[in-house]
Amino acid sequence: MLSQFFNKSSSVMIGIDIGSHAIKAVLLNETDSGYRLEALAIEPMPKGAMSERSIQDIEAIGNIINKLKRKLPKTVQFAAVAVSGQTVITKVIFMDVTLSDAELESQIEIEADSLIPYPLDEVSLDFEKLATNEADPSKMNVLLSAARTESVEARVGALETAGLIAKVVDVESYALSRAMDVYYQQLPSDAFNKCVAVVDIGAVLMLVSVVLGGETIYTRDQVFGGDQYTNSIVAYYNKSFDEAEIGKTTGDLPPNYTFEVLAPFQTSLLQQVRRAVQMFLTTSGKDQIDYIVLTGGTAMIDGLDRLLIEELGIHTIVAEPFENMDVSPKVDRNVLKRHRTQFAIATGLALRSFSSCHI
Repeated sequence: MLSQFFNKSSSVMIGIDIGSHAIKAVLLNETDSGYRLEALAIEPMPKGAMSERSIQDIEAIGNIINKLKRKLPKTVQFAAVAVSGQTVITKVIFMDVTLSDAELESQIEIEADSLIPYPLDEVSLDFEKLATNEADPSKMNVLLSAARTESVEARVGALETAGLIAKVVDVESYALSRAMDVYYQQLPSDAFNKCVAVVDIGAVLMLVSVVLGGETIYTRDQVFGGDQYTNSIVAYYNKSFDEAEIGKTTGDLPPNYTFEVLAPFQTSLLQQVRRAVQMFLTTSGKDQIDYIVLTGGTAMIDGLDRLLIEELGIHTIVAEPFENMDVSPKVDRNVLKRHRTQFAIATGLALRSFSSCHI
């Protein structure tokens, strides 16, 4: 049976991004002049609570979400969360345009059995009609999404522990794409009709979502992130992991660190982004990526945007999710400034409050 994986909802929801090192929350409102940031919060993830994007301790994460909740308006009870990693599969399949919704659902269950490498009774499925296939107008493009049910239920359970109701369980790469709604204003006016790669560099994963005309046309996860940078600092300067994390953000590191640690990490990051761009071009048949938007905590490293511009020749920006928004006076400006690039996925999830579709 297909579950409502991309649940439709018009209720205002808190976007909650359960990351490897921190949990982030964003609450938006929609006004006549655009989106308004009502609240945001971030709390560190307890050690051992997550492993490779899989929740290990639902209660511990629920307790952290409860701490976040105390920094948000008490009236909001609904939330949107996302799944990611190896247990998530998204695929565009082609179905007959004449099928009714009921027939489409039945046919997709049959198709899913051959496409998904898990027993169907262990998987949560949903689908979304996209558009008529350009190459064959008798077919429609349909986005099939699947995740291990235990992964979905773990996130729902963590929210319930904090007294929140999960209205939407999304896919991280699509939440990342949806945040383009607020990034287009940072790009040239032609960006909407160009290929834009949103590259989110988290602690352990690099998510890549390519958006064209407001539609996600490609996604990819790569095991690469800021932890490699932190671990290099730990190894070179005999610091604890926490000390190295603080050093990254404050710049309180030995003078030689630029050459010993930063430059090698930048080279690795460049290779990862170059590989991601090449994979997209190879599989999509597109000629180029026109713009890159960097998000995630690692995007805060000074000079990454310039490096990609110089080495790849692609117009690159560091995302500023709330730059063009009205911001509530209740929002902690220090948290906003220090962690702004880390709220990309949470922002995309919060935007589900105003969108009834997957992107």
